[in-house]
Amino acid sequence: MTAATHFGDRLDETLLRSDSVVCVGLDPRVSQLPPSLRPSDHCDWQAVAAAYLQFCVGIIDAVAAHVGVVKPQSAFFEELGPAGMVALGSIVRYARDKNLLVILDGKRNDIGTTAEAYARGYLGDSSPWQCDALTVSPYLGRDSIDPFVAQCDAANAGIFVLVKTSNPGGGFLQDQVANARPIYRHVADLVTELNKPRLGISGYGPVGTVVGATYPEQLQSLRAAMPTSPILIPGFGAQGAEANDVAFGFDAKGRGAIVNSSRHILFAYERPEYRERYGAGKWQEAAEAATVEMNHQINAVRRR
Repeated sequence: MTAATHFGDRLDETLLRSDSVVCVGLDPRVSQLPPSLRPSDHCDWQAVAAAYLQFCVGIIDAVAAHVGVVKPQSAFFEELGPAGMVALGSIVRYARDKNLLVILDGKRNDIGTTAEAYARGYLGDSSPWQCDALTVSPYLGRDSIDPFVAQCDAANAGIFVLVKTSNPGGGFLQDQVANARPIYRHVADLVTELNKPRLGISGYGPVGTVVGATYPEQLQSLRAAMPTSPILIPGFGAQGAEANDVAFGFDAKGRGAIVNSSRHILFAYERPEYRERYGAGKWQEAAEAATVEMNHQINAVRRR
């Protein structure tokens, strides 16, 4: 996809090439699909899967000239059974054909051979799913992360480890104090340790992190604590975070982070500022306009 093979370098090159740090989350919901795509029977899994495929391909076509990364959320496809998984596979391949990096948001986590199987199944060009990266939960311990890191080494892939998530309930575990520091800081230390022998020429490793924009103070401190980790920042738009909030995730050169937006882009045709201009009949144009607007807002902040 780019001249680089190391995931940290591929991600950095992709963001430079696209002049965008926006990651478009592909989270289709049948009830919010444009009426022209919405199946009459929401329990017809084949029809819903076909609609999701058509919708996500249309979103990719609308945003591919403006971003470098997309993030399908596997749950929305898994709930449709086999038909949904076939659609997801087609979407991953289509995005890669459009020269986009694909992060699968699956939040996988296990130990031993099970973790190895997840890693081999999802990560790298030789895997069945051919994803460039995968979101991973660390809360079974280090032995639940090591197999994914090993696959990153073998397949020039990446992972994004959940460190400080954007949901209000995340603090129940992540903010608990152990040895005088919150647990999420211990996870951050592990990420930095894992990246240390794996840095690319960009200065970033293949072990990225997820840190929500809804906690800007923690985002700022974690950027300093994990200088070699690409940060995936959820929470922009529909969850309330703005450009000034996500700015804390970038390094001094405005690099090192991608900002995810799902509903704010996918269903932009429903937003008041786009409804009259585009409406449901021009849902792709609305998604493109929302992406361009988000690029402008975030680029203005990170270039200061």
